[in-house]
Amino acid sequence: MADGGLPIGVSLRTIRAEPRWWLESARRLDAAGYQDVWAWDHFMGRGDVSVPVVECWTALAMAAGSTSRIGVGSFVLNVMNRHPAVVARMASTLQIASGGRLTLGVGIGGHPREHAAYGIAFPEPAERVARLEEAVAVIRALWTGGPVTRASDFYPLVDAAAFPVPDPAPRIIVGGETAAGARLAGRIGDGWSAFDDNFERNLPLYLEALEASGRRREDQRVIVGFQGDWLADESIADSPWVREPRGSWERWQAAGADGAIVLARSTEDVDSLVEAAARW
Repeated sequence: MADGGLPIGVSLRTIRAEPRWWLESARRLDAAGYQDVWAWDHFMGRGDVSVPVVECWTALAMAAGSTSRIGVGSFVLNVMNRHPAVVARMASTLQIASGGRLTLGVGIGGHPREHAAYGIAFPEPAERVARLEEAVAVIRALWTGGPVTRASDFYPLVDAAAFPVPDPAPRIIVGGETAAGARLAGRIGDGWSAFDDNFERNLPLYLEALEASGRRREDQRVIVGFQGDWLADESIADSPWVREPRGSWERWQAAGADGAIVLARSTEDVDSLVEAAARW
């Protein structure tokens, strides 16, 4: 997460997007003062599978390398798409190279057709939740440098070393739109992300799980996302985040959020957000 600037991040669509557009938009949002730029983690379009898709991790690395202030984050990384030991190494490299600007958002995934197409396992939700919990433990263990040896049903490690060590380590935000997801984030995450239609309902459950785990609310980062119909082509020109960005932020800050993420689908959306930032 970048210091200063607006307490608002922008998720740039990665489905039906081109890498050059994504990168140039990230540069513009950096210059405008937005807090973070976020990327979805998908490999294929939904419906029309021929549409271009920007790969999440590559996009974040490109954005970090071509900006100097804005934070970069996954919204959210699908636990099934990459082995967590590899994610730990990728994340530590990007965290160090970017000067500490990475936030690692993680979740259980939700696009079974994509998994079938790519030959990536997509077990039932209960197993994906168990894998996510274990993946977070593996990532944190490797961020100590190791060597790490730990038994696991999913991700065993034997004398695994991981240098250099990221200092500070990236914050791990657990994405969870359900009650169970909010509780999981409270148990294992450094924060929680949800969407505007479930945030206020599930926030008490997140806070209860956080307290039961003996951790402090002030050490967490809680984020509310605004994506609407995330695959539609509707403009955000009339969004409250464009018309009244400060008032919109104050409303959700009062509801318990530490940050917000709004979706930009097009150059016109980025134009609107840049103009809104100038009125902050």
